[in-house]
Amino acid sequence: MATTFQKCKNDKKNPCARIRCGHPWTVRYREPGGRSGRQREKTFPTKRQAEAHGNKMEADKLTGVYLDPDRGKITVATWWAEWLEAQVLKPNTLRDYKGFANNYLIPTIGRKTLAGVTPNDVQRVVAALSDAGLMASTIGTRVIPMKAMFKAAVENDRIAKDPCRGLKLPRVASKAVDPDDIPTLEEVVQIAGRMPDEYRLIVWLIAGSGLRPSESFGVSEDCHRGDVLRVYRQTTEKGDGKGNRKALVPLKHRAEGDYREIPLADWLGEEIDRHREQHGTYALAGATGLLFATGTGALLTHEGFYYYWRKVMKALGFFYKPHDLRHFFASTMLAAGVSLLEVSRWLGHHSIRITADTYGHLVPDSWQRGRKAMQDAMRTRFRVIRGETLSASEAVARTA
Repeated sequence: MATTFQKCKNDKKNPCARIRCGHPWTVRYREPGGRSGRQREKTFPTKRQAEAHGNKMEADKLTGVYLDPDRGKITVATWWAEWLEAQVLKPNTLRDYKGFANNYLIPTIGRKTLAGVTPNDVQRVVAALSDAGLMASTIGTRVIPMKAMFKAAVENDRIAKDPCRGLKLPRVASKAVDPDDIPTLEEVVQIAGRMPDEYRLIVWLIAGSGLRPSESFGVSEDCHRGDVLRVYRQTTEKGDGKGNRKALVPLKHRAEGDYREIPLADWLGEEIDRHREQHGTYALAGATGLLFATGTGALLTHEGFYYYWRKVMKALGFFYKPHDLRHFFASTMLAAGVSLLEVSRWLGHHSIRITADTYGHLVPDSWQRGRKAMQDAMRTRFRVIRGETLSASEAVARTA
């Protein structure tokens, strides 16, 4: 059991004779393990505080939730480095995590101990992100590693409570795509017509199969499989962690070797064949059969393609982004009655909820179907309320 006492009373050279001397109180207890458990002491201003701490330590031992106080004395900066080293992350994700830590996490709370971090402290990290002018959606993404790090601290018995529980983030605006950001069929045709011939197929791939721009840059001839387009990589200009600034990496939300397949319209398959016949293929970044490259023969990324995209937008007076061609694909599929589940799978979204939040309002006739359903459900009830006479069939239906 924990023992509470005043050390001043046990001072052999000069023991304190006053009963209420005002000196601090010490609580002494053992860690789990009986007599072999490590003996610990902690000092408090009052006897009540010392006894309360001793009782808590004994209760924690009985319930199996006792934590070694020294394990929480590690600094946030040290624990972050230890936690990050244990993670298996893609090069781009690792780069983003390190950027967040170096610019926001470490400068704000890096010198505090894990045990000393409070909910207000982690809230200050969010405030630092907000003060830097980051969008609400970006802030929500940036704090993901911080929340994971503190959760791991709890799971590794470093701290008892997660300070990120109840963390308040800026309100994120609706993810629903603005119909004004969706180019029409005529506009897609105009954009493709203005694009240099060696990059025209990129416009058709994004608009015709819903690829992300970076995914279209990594398409190779083996992706064309009859009436199916299989994609399994994308290009990046953030590097692959091996010293290469531009690289081919796995698809977003996918592991190495994963892929997704999209139904391929006949006209798009013909465009792929035409492009390959006229422009050939490239062997770059350890891959062969790539359909696109820069004018200097390097791997094509956003950096190289956007130069031509901006010129086309200026010439046509448009303000679209390449990603808006994906919106054209999704809206076209939904207008044709394709289910949200299928569209979500073809777009490569992490979950159908993302698809629903972005495109759910574009499902055709949904508003009219909603009106009709409510009208059918309540028609006879309101006629009764108004005192109108029901037909025999309506009366039977109402009774049923």
